Order: sequence, then C-alpha cells, then structure tokens
Amino acid sequence: MGKATKYVSKKADDNGFIHWSEEENQTWQALIERQLACVQGKACDEYMQGLEKLNLPSNRIPQLSEVNQVLMAETGWQCAQVPALIGFGEFFRLLSEKKFPVATFIRSKEEFDYLQEPDIFHEIFGHCAMLTNPAFANFTQAYGQLGLNASKEERVYLARLYWFTVEFGLMQTPQGLRIYGGGVLSSPGETDYAMCEGNAERRYLTNEAQVLDVLRTPYRIDIMQPIYFMIEKMSDLDAIRALDLMSLVEQAKALGLHAPKFPKKTPSTQEKIAS
Repeated sequence: MGKATKYVSKKADDNGFIHWSEEENQTWQALIERQLACVQGKACDEYMQGLEKLNLPSNRIPQLSEVNQVLMAETGWQCAQVPALIGFGEFFRLLSEKKFPVATFIRSKEEFDYLQEPDIFHEIFGHCAMLTNPAFANFTQAYGQLGLNASKEERVYLARLYWFTVEFGLMQTPQGLRIYGGGVLSSPGETDYAMCEGNAERRYLTNEAQVLDVLRTPYRIDIMQPIYFMIEKMSDLDAIRALDLMSLVEQAKALGLHAPKFPKKTPSTQEKIAS
C-alpha cells in the first residue's frame, strides 16, 4: 500500500492453524476487553449483532477458520490471510471475490494504542462483524469490483468512498448517532472522538450529491478525522451501490477536491486505503 512496515504476517501450518505466542494472545485480550467496553451504546445494532454471531474469544486470537465459518454461513464471505501490506490491485481483487484481507500479525505493546497499518485486531474486531450484514457485505464486494477495473487515478477517488464508509462511517439512527466503520470501532480514541467531538463535522451520505461530496473530500490516515459521513440505515449502502459510481468519480475529477480541513501532509504521509 505504498509504505514499508516492520510487521510480518505469521504463516499458518499445514492444517491452516496459526500459532500465536502467549504475549500475542495477551495483547489481543487487552485490546478486545478495552474495546468491548468502549463500543457499548456507540456501535450500531448491526455491528453488535455481528459480534454476537462471531462469538470472538477474549483470551486468545481467533483462528481465521473460526471467523470464516460464521461469515460463510451469513453472507458467503471469507477472511483471506495476506502479508502485512498488499497492493491496491490485490486488495480490490480479494474484495471482489468476497474475501476480506487479514494481515496475520498483532501490534506490539509499543504501538498498543495506535498503529498505521491494519493488524488482525483491526480487521477481525473492526470489520468482520459488519461483514455478517448483507447490505454492508454487498457494498464491500461491489466496491472491490469497481476498484478492480479502475485506473490508478480513479482508485484514489474510490479510496475516499471506502474511507468514509467502511472505515469511518457513522449512522444517524432513531436512537442517536452510532458507528459502523471499522477504523472507528477498533480504536478507543476514535470511537469517543467520532461520537463526542464538538468540532468534528458530521455530514449525511444518503444521495448522489453527497456521494460526490465524499469523492471530493481529502483525508489523512494519521489524525482524528475532522469530517465524518453518516448514513441513516444500512440499506442506504444498497442505494449507494446502485448509483453509477464511476460516473460520479469522473464528475469529482472534473470538479476537483475540496480544500482540506487539516494541516498539510508531510511528504512521508501518503493517502491510502487502510484495508
């Protein structure tokens, strides 16, 4: 994804089993216990229902086969074991095939609170519960199919749609604001910020004009988000999926980007999808 990493994914044995160390399992336990407490009353109902279906262990890192059994039964998805970082082409291909890329490493204690590259906790806890929901799962697959056939420039625009939905999406429900994006749900700081920060903008994402707005909105991966986009119900993702999204990408290219609402990036920070 355009960035070096110090992490290396662990390989499975001949039976597909990944051997995690006691320290790695302890890191998972500390992460999941902290975040389970954090998302109560903040995560959307669809996420909490998915989490219940996954029934993730708290005292050890789950095996991908355990997660796959649930995903396959619910929506036909699977987790695909990948290296710590993969290219855009592989990322889109996997999503188009209903395979969610999961890097099989877990963060070090030094990066317990934040790391830029997505680890197994982010992928499993943040995303896989939502992949039990048909509207979310279908949207993610359609996104992969679009990206697979897009040019390099078009993929940069599509990345913004993924960022503001799958990673950082919010939902304005009758019960109040809720979270469905995995980048928020796997981060205690971002969970509280997205729900409570008074200076953050929260815009709706329920029609074609608002999708165009998303495609023109710059973001940074290394800061709290100044802008979030909200759907009202999970079926809004079905409606977005039904739009001519590549036509909207062309419109966004012609109109240009909105002025960023964050400090200028340093040369070392590159916009990317946090897959």
